[in-house]
Amino acid sequence: MGATVCNAVHADAELELVAAVDPQSPGATVHGVTIASELRALADAKVDVAVDFTVADAARVTLPWLAMHSIHAVVGTTGFTAGDLDGFKKSFTNSNCLVAANFAIGAVLMMRFAEEAAKSFPRAEIVELHNEAKRDAPSGTAKATAARMRGSGVNAPVWRGVRVPPGSSAATLGAYPAP
Repeated sequence: MGATVCNAVHADAELELVAAVDPQSPGATVHGVTIASELRALADAKVDVAVDFTVADAARVTLPWLAMHSIHAVVGTTGFTAGDLDGFKKSFTNSNCLVAANFAIGAVLMMRFAEEAAKSFPRAEIVELHNEAKRDAPSGTAKATAARMRGSGVNAPVWRGVRVPPGSSAATLGAYPAP
């Protein structure tokens, strides 16, 4: 996802890619920016906003560092605990942090629709399809959808995951009327 984020920033005329950090690829370049191995490169480049699409363990180190340096954060990483999120809220006092389970408009709408539908159905099932290389199961999107549904009345949505060949991804929501 890091390359995709860098490509999106570079493609937007209102944004400027000024730094990139990846401990696995130091010295490589992306759109004229040399990839650094350490977070310090973000402060050195006077980054206004950092985008984190890593894994929860890495983000647990990165986000407090960004907060300490008053750098805004946009986070697509999932797998955080409630304690993690509370800690991020407390640490980002001079900058902002947006944590989103999914940035795809279809996924965001699906989560909202599931939340609304949960008000009418006491039981529900989330079935998601992801490529077999996906690291987390259930996904952060499925967990966020389930949490929103629980907040609207569904006791505990059932989750089912199906792994499919790379390039395939989908989610469906099944709701069951009261018996």
